[in-house]
Amino acid sequence: MTHSGRVRLIVTAGALFAATAALAYAKDINDYPTSARAEYVYGCMKANGEARQAIEQCSCSIDVIASLLPYDRYVTAETVLSMSQVRGNLGGEFRSSEQAASAVGDLRRAQAEAEVRCF
Repeated sequence: MTHSGRVRLIVTAGALFAATAALAYAKDINDYPTSARAEYVYGCMKANGEARQAIEQCSCSIDVIASLLPYDRYVTAETVLSMSQVRGNLGGEFRSSEQAASAVGDLRRAQAEAEVRCF
């Protein structure tokens, strides 16, 4: 194999590796289902006004959250937040659990970063 042939092979292999890494990264960022993103944007818009600017900011916000927090961790945090509002022993389990507090903390940090970047 000639020198130029080896260089071409190395460049091709590098490009293939980069494309594979980019697809894996895109998959990680886009693992939130459309319905979850839409639900977040809807709730965010209700809290921040229903103007065009709110659509942009809320869409940006869920994109930032999705880039920082895996979807399963997001679902855990949302479940904890919802269930912690239940009165009695069941809600108390969600309010006092160390794992629950950790999941909610992760979500709050992602939301704070989204706030900085998008609003």
